[in-house]
Amino acid sequence: MSQTLLVSACLLGLLTRYDGQSKTNPKVLDYLQRHDLTPIPVCPEQLAGLSTPRPLTFFAAGSGPEVLDGSGKIVNTDRADMNNVFIKGAEQTLQIARLVGCKDALLKDGSPSCGVHRICRNGTRTAGQGITTALLQRSGLHTFSEEDL
Repeated sequence: MSQTLLVSACLLGLLTRYDGQSKTNPKVLDYLQRHDLTPIPVCPEQLAGLSTPRPLTFFAAGSGPEVLDGSGKIVNTDRADMNNVFIKGAEQTLQIARLVGCKDALLKDGSPSCGVHRICRNGTRTAGQGITTALLQRSGLHTFSEEDL
């Protein structure tokens, strides 16, 4: 029986991104096949109840760890506070990881939820982690992005 791997759904070709598109990544699909891994697709933003498509969301202050600690802020293009929604999505993603026994997560870099190495803060790409990535790491999961493959 193959191991499970939590994977950002957009990387697998599912139309889950904020703009209703996917970010299908052949390297991800190849990695799953080569390592005999069963992907567990997740989209934290959809799990939080957000629609697809949905307004673009970005960090106004801090990044994932700071949002979890209460000092960061994530907003959408309407400047609505999205902290609680994105935390809910992160918690739902963690619950799925625990239900299926995932120890690792392959996540979409640059995403406000799934960013592993970088995020967008006020229109600028910068080093940082998404909210889901930060929660998964705090809970003992190993996270990596498609850029690490």
